[in-house]
Amino acid sequence: MRYIFVTGGVVSSLGKGIVTSSLGAILRGRGYRVSALKIDPYVNLDAGTMRPYEHGEVFVTADGAETDLDIGHYERFLDRDLARMNNVTTGQVYLSVIQKERRGDYLSQTVQVIPHITDEIKERIRSLAHEQAAEIVIVEVGGTVGDIESLPFLEAIRQMRFDEGVENTLYIHLTLVPYLKTSGEFKTKPTQHSVAMLRSVGIQPDLIVLRSERDVPQEVRRKVALFTNVEVDAVFTSYDVGFIYEVPLILEEQGLGKKVETKLGLEPVIPNLGVWRDAVETLRSPEHRVRVAVAGKYVKMPDAYLSLMEALRHGGIKNKADVEIVWVDVEDLATHEDLERAFSGVDAILVPGGFGVRGIEGKVRAAQYAREQGIPYLGICLGMQVAVIEFARNVAGLERANSTEFDPYTPHPVIDLMPEQLEVKELGGTMRLGDWPMRVREGTLLSRVYEGKSLVSERHRHRYEVNPAYVERLEGAGLVISGVTPGLQGRGEGLVEAIELPDHPFFLGVQSHPEFKSRPMRPSPPFVSFIAAALDFQRQRRFLASS
Repeated sequence: MRYIFVTGGVVSSLGKGIVTSSLGAILRGRGYRVSALKIDPYVNLDAGTMRPYEHGEVFVTADGAETDLDIGHYERFLDRDLARMNNVTTGQVYLSVIQKERRGDYLSQTVQVIPHITDEIKERIRSLAHEQAAEIVIVEVGGTVGDIESLPFLEAIRQMRFDEGVENTLYIHLTLVPYLKTSGEFKTKPTQHSVAMLRSVGIQPDLIVLRSERDVPQEVRRKVALFTNVEVDAVFTSYDVGFIYEVPLILEEQGLGKKVETKLGLEPVIPNLGVWRDAVETLRSPEHRVRVAVAGKYVKMPDAYLSLMEALRHGGIKNKADVEIVWVDVEDLATHEDLERAFSGVDAILVPGGFGVRGIEGKVRAAQYAREQGIPYLGICLGMQVAVIEFARNVAGLERANSTEFDPYTPHPVIDLMPEQLEVKELGGTMRLGDWPMRVREGTLLSRVYEGKSLVSERHRHRYEVNPAYVERLEGAGLVISGVTPGLQGRGEGLVEAIELPDHPFFLGVQSHPEFKSRPMRPSPPFVSFIAAALDFQRQRRFLASS
């Protein structure tokens, strides 16, 4: 087993997750079995109860864990499904240690941060390597060196070198090198202080990655090497690029992969990074361009929709198209004029998931506008539910139809809480989470999207479902139930997983979050078809305008 530890300095949100993921892609391209682990120093057990505006997207793994968004980056770059054990938090570590103490596992010992907390952290790292049969595990330590909450984790990874040996461990430190435009200089002093702080806890980095808005010149790297006590060829730069999928290419070009091979005693291999070159080439020189409106409630914090943005990009790559996202705040959609202004010139409308009543009527109006104007529509999770609400009100004649999440006294609860959720009191980890099967109805748009497959699997994160008591009335009014969960309800057809409209160019709602499984090399089928429909709509509109 080899272990690579990635730490960050100077400021947070430098992009440790992208560097970690890119290194994983570089090593995967060399044929190694690689996994990645994100350490989050917060005391929460997971990211499930955090505000999207503060923390960004909650990524859901196949086994139903609500994790940090970096796990999504890992999956997309490593092209492998990860699990709850790939995300470790302070809360998880301390809860486990306290439970062991209560059981008497430590006998009469005084339970302390060292060795008990640090041993728990090391055990989780090693367990991940063994459980996932990884030859190399890349461990990203969240936060910034110097944070109090990170100290137990830094101590644990310091001990890992003593336990596993120098030849099997590698420390990479990512740090900011600001560029001052007024003087035209790169400033290395923050990096020097950051490395000094890391040394103060006993860790000397083997490699330095400099984060900057532009490529850092060789003389600056030489200066960093001198003051941080690393070799000159062990200093790399991760500068701003147009697309994150360029990062593995620029780091490999600088020799990061070869340096890791040398440090860990790996056999030199020429990596296969063709998938990244192809993706970047398509993104740089697309044959088409489409504008997709994303009508949501967290649009001021795009990281809340990170996987969704990447899935749209993947769908664009497959269709050789650049996808421009037009952010639409659903709270601004009060009138028909608002809708006309917001969706003017867009080629498709996507309504994503979310929680709470804020902005719901704006989402309903967005679904109605897409239905009436014949604009391609994709509803994700809540985006499917608001499409059902809109259809129930305006087509099926169910006045004041709503979800009991937003109106507990609605006369027509077309969206309702699942029976197994009625007794749930806690919020964290109690929703319908992870991979669930979906049976696809033949002859539908959904069947074409999934290329004729009768059974597919997608990830979920929700509490409310389409109410089975209203399915027959909705179908009678023309709504097509094209996907169901096998064997979960008395109708014999299961819970509603997907809906669509038969007389519409492309109107699809899915209860799942297919964006979580989308990757550059294997884009999500609903997103590929959605972008294809947007291109068709664009061509038709241009034809009508020219005729």
